[in-house]
Amino acid sequence: EEGLRVRRETLGDRHPDTLRSINNMAYLLMKMGELQEAKPLCEEGLRGRRETLGDRHSDTLSSINNMATLLTEMGELKEARPLYEEGLRVKRETLGDRHPSTLISINNMANLLMDMGELQEA
Repeated sequence: EEGLRVRRETLGDRHPDTLRSINNMAYLLMKMGELQEAKPLCEEGLRGRRETLGDRHSDTLSSINNMATLLTEMGELKEARPLYEEGLRVKRETLGDRHPSTLISINNMANLLMDMGELQEA
């Protein structure tokens, strides 16, 4: 928390290092099971990366995936789906179907669809 606070104070909320710290803090909270506390940080990190880096940057795609993962863990599957779809679409367009990151997104999408009971699509 202190590192994030200091980065906000010295670099500002939209600096790439601050956004990385926001994303890391959200991820840590997720891993600790503090999902409600992680959500506003995930949202802030994703919004900041979209605004400063654009929708196709690898850091933005990481934040998209983290937000989708958080929503999935919170049981908000319908809200997670468009994020997983966006991440997968952009990775296919920019990295191709065989890139390891794209394959992870394919797997994440399939798992979500199975969780949603949409076995035919999975």
